[in-house]
Amino acid sequence: MHRGSGSQEFSRNPTNLIFMVDVNTEIIINRPVEVVSSYAMNPDNAPEWYVNIDSAEWRTTKPLTQGSQIAFKAQFMGRTLAYVYEIIKLIPNEKLIMRTADGPFLMETTYTWIAIDDNRTKMTLRNRGEPTGFSKLFAPFMALMMRRANNKDLRSIKSILEAG
Repeated sequence: MHRGSGSQEFSRNPTNLIFMVDVNTEIIINRPVEVVSSYAMNPDNAPEWYVNIDSAEWRTTKPLTQGSQIAFKAQFMGRTLAYVYEIIKLIPNEKLIMRTADGPFLMETTYTWIAIDDNRTKMTLRNRGEPTGFSKLFAPFMALMMRRANNKDLRSIKSILEAG
């Protein structure tokens, strides 16, 4: 089961930033919640399952905790992007929220994991962001491209974890 919901909604986060792009996707992975969440929240694994991420570099010391910062390099819409995410909320086996600390696109990414039973997990991947400058004009197109990429990413992590 795989669903891509969410639309180009205008929503507000707790700091009252307006997000012009809000994409929510989910998938069922046939692995225990502990396995799915520990793999997904490890930044070292991101280049393996995120289609567009080329590298992840720790800016702070391991392990991952609230306040950790990770620098990512990615390809999106034909451009190379470099940005730093800061972990703003971390609840093991339940939720991870990270937000860009810098970069060309203000972005917040949320992972949630819900145990359906002992061996099945629903993973949700949500990206909310605010394009800046000229890219604001392309927010609806960016949302579509992000949804496609998120769906590929979730299929990728499902494939990796179910094979192992």
